[in-house]
Amino acid sequence: MKVLVATEKPFAPVAIEGIRKEIEAAGHELVLLEKYTEKAQLLDAVKDADAMIVRSDKITPDVLDAAANLKIVVRAGAGYDSIDTAYAKEKNVVVENTPGQNANAVAELVFGLLVFAVRNFYNGKAGTELKGKRLGLLAFGNVGRNVARIAKGFGMDIYAYDAYCPASVIEEAGVHAVASQDELFQGCDVVSLHIPATPETKQSINYAVVNQLPKGGILVNTARKEVINEPELLKLMEERADLKFVTDIKPDADADFAKFEGRYFSTPKKMGAQTAEANINAGIAAAKQINAYFADGCTKFQVNK
Repeated sequence: MKVLVATEKPFAPVAIEGIRKEIEAAGHELVLLEKYTEKAQLLDAVKDADAMIVRSDKITPDVLDAAANLKIVVRAGAGYDSIDTAYAKEKNVVVENTPGQNANAVAELVFGLLVFAVRNFYNGKAGTELKGKRLGLLAFGNVGRNVARIAKGFGMDIYAYDAYCPASVIEEAGVHAVASQDELFQGCDVVSLHIPATPETKQSINYAVVNQLPKGGILVNTARKEVINEPELLKLMEERADLKFVTDIKPDADADFAKFEGRYFSTPKKMGAQTAEANINAGIAAAKQINAYFADGCTKFQVNK
């Protein structure tokens, strides 16, 4: 089988070595398309591919139509909204992700952003500490659990709400389970978003929701840009000079948010999974999942069933 690694933003060389070792050990061929600049290059490369490993690359209907032999696409990472999963299902193409492989990297970034925020972006003025602060986690998946683990070391009081995770599971992890999203925002000094971008969550973090944060509240977004209602958050920050917003996903209205000096920060690009360890872990996991699929039809991580 021919396995195509198609990455506009390539894996680290050591990750490619690990992917190649896994794929070739299973008797398959590995082909690389790295740093491509035009979709035509991707369309040409997928023509004879049986499997694909991608990162944030957009796998749209035209890509799937061009890939006559394609059987499986694995997104090396958790989020898969860059892949048209419904159309892939129509084409009988399995789509998988690699949940958990980037979780620690994202969780550590949350605290990099948080320390930066509570210390007033290192402007020389006195800030505050995270110890004793109430941290709210909106979703308690792999990233949320890692954030909770780190937060315990900071001495934070941790709360979580997840519509799909039983309260008992949250409590067993040493985290307070709350009954609703509103309760989470109302009762926490910091809320960290870990929800996926779905029809239900897109634009859901809006004026009314964020306005429930107590005075001095901080919103952290290392999830997806689409979950934020940017115009409404801008309006709220104009009205409430006490709020801070930090993210690793530059908003469309970045220039407008930038006027809130000392209250807003965004990394130049999405940084959550940008560590050597996460890069390697996700890439090798993707290779192993492809091998498992071709070996015995395993679809444990399929997201378009």
